[in-house]
Amino acid sequence: MATERRQFRREGEDRRREDLVAATLMLVGEGGAEAATLRAIAARAGVTAGLIRHYFGSKEDLLRSAFLDMMTRMTAESGAGLDDAPPDPAARLAAFVAGSLRPPVVDGHRVVLWAGFLHLVRRDRAMRDVHEMSYHAYRSRLESLIADLPRPSSPPRNRADAIACNAVIDGLWMEGSILPDTFASGEIVTIGLTSCGAILGVDLISVLPPPSPEVFA
Repeated sequence: MATERRQFRREGEDRRREDLVAATLMLVGEGGAEAATLRAIAARAGVTAGLIRHYFGSKEDLLRSAFLDMMTRMTAESGAGLDDAPPDPAARLAAFVAGSLRPPVVDGHRVVLWAGFLHLVRRDRAMRDVHEMSYHAYRSRLESLIADLPRPSSPPRNRADAIACNAVIDGLWMEGSILPDTFASGEIVTIGLTSCGAILGVDLISVLPPPSPEVFA
């Protein structure tokens, strides 16, 4: 019985943390990091400001947690298609690149959120550490998929190629999210696969079926 109470309490605390993170992300998306005051976050989450300090210690800690949550979620969403991808290394890489350039990763609200956190990255070392950690987590996932390709490679080359491919993906992600009507359905994915394939010297187009008409990328 005591174990059940502890588990219930832990689940309740986890849910409260999630609610506070969600409230913070909503406020940052609406008005930037400045809009995410303790009072506003508490009101949006339906709690007291003192409870925020109980769970996170400070508003800065909550902002860092919210930023990390968003970036971690995007990396997970980018790799969601890997479970159903063929075992072929090129197909798995193509699935990851395509997942990075389709909804829900490609989304105007996500770019606004990301931009809302950026100036904090410049002035807060701890926030910069969060940014660096999330960047390396995504790039490491990409680099491991590149390393699996059947081509001559080395750790330095794989690293450089992952950096280059990540730069292509980042640029397409921003433009595809901010100006979705500028691109035809599936165009962003096709450009991403073609560009990354050219960097790596592999065909990433033929190994992945084109996106369905319902999916904008």
